[in-house]
Amino acid sequence: MEEYIDACLKEASLAYDEGEIPVGAVLVNGDGLIAKAHNTKEKDHNILAHAEINAILMASQKLERWNLFDCDLIVSLKPCSMCMSVIKQARIKNVYYILDKLDFKKEYDKTEFVKINTKHEQRYAKMLANFFKNMR
Repeated sequence: MEEYIDACLKEASLAYDEGEIPVGAVLVNGDGLIAKAHNTKEKDHNILAHAEINAILMASQKLERWNLFDCDLIVSLKPCSMCMSVIKQARIKNVYYILDKLDFKKEYDKTEFVKINTKHEQRYAKMLANFFKNMR
């Protein structure tokens, strides 16, 4: 585990050197290190370019699958809510992190989500239900 923690912190250091929030992440499975990444949000001008998501994308490309059920993630900072959702969607087995969020680092929480009432709701609900019914 120590070698993976070292790799994670090396990625965080790369982010720091690039003027990014210093977060590093590595994905491992029984075969060892699968992917390593750091934050590149500023460099890539991409809101999704968090270390965890970058590592998940790399691992998915390498393993040629999105389902990472046999992988563990080691990350330097406890994942934000966006990354937590992506981690769960990727079916990652365990997440190990070094540090909890800092008190002064709060997530943006002013966005409101409003369900719209529309005549198309039933049509869409049927489409969605049929999709999942046909998959099984």
